[in-house]
Amino acid sequence: MATPRIDDRDWSDLTTGQRIRQLEVEGYLERQRGRSNIQFDGGEITALLGHPPTLAFLREMLGDEVIFMHYGDARSEPGHPGISLHADGQPYGSKIFGFEGSCPVLIRVLYYLDDLIPEVSPFRVVPRSHLCLHADANPYTRYKSHPEEVMVPCKAGSAVLIHHRVFHGNFPNIGAYPREMLAIAYRPAWAGPVDEINPWSEEDLQTLPGEIRPLFADRNTRHWDYHGGNKPPNMVSEAPGMDPSRWERA
Repeated sequence: MATPRIDDRDWSDLTTGQRIRQLEVEGYLERQRGRSNIQFDGGEITALLGHPPTLAFLREMLGDEVIFMHYGDARSEPGHPGISLHADGQPYGSKIFGFEGSCPVLIRVLYYLDDLIPEVSPFRVVPRSHLCLHADANPYTRYKSHPEEVMVPCKAGSAVLIHHRVFHGNFPNIGAYPREMLAIAYRPAWAGPVDEINPWSEEDLQTLPGEIRPLFADRNTRHWDYHGGNKPPNMVSEAPGMDPSRWERA
């Protein structure tokens, strides 16, 4: 396998518009054991769902109504062989991701609790692969490697945001310590799954802090109109969220 390019830029220097462009265009913004559905564990684990800088950016890019979809922990022990390049967004659902992956738009936020150095399972990604229309970008395909993939090292406490259709994974852990990650998925309210998924338990919802609760809207929420006509009433003439100039925001 060819040596991957390393993307180790200073992400803190990017403006809001540059960050939106990076995620929209490139698809990312900075021995496997894992556990799913940790959103109701409480304490700092649950509080991380409402991390203000992350939510502020997501609302800037996706709109004000953001819905939480999934939360899991993944630990890469020394000797872990790495994860193949794959896409999480699969438009018809899958056995691995269920129908959560069928959401047309979903952003995954990966919080790394350990330093990602080249030897310790750094993030790998094929930039702009989520934009590709070629059959090679079929989201049901997996790849051992790609000649233009990129390695993304980062410091403990960093967050990498990815479009769920971008091809990504992680390199092997040949280092001396494990790498742990918390992965949270969010989507805009209009972009619901193509089929029903299990709603949150009302009993579990009662355990959430007040500031987190609004993120736990019905995961099946969709804003759509199958019978919409060519000229529906009350059309507007502004949509700042899709301005071509959005990448120029300070």
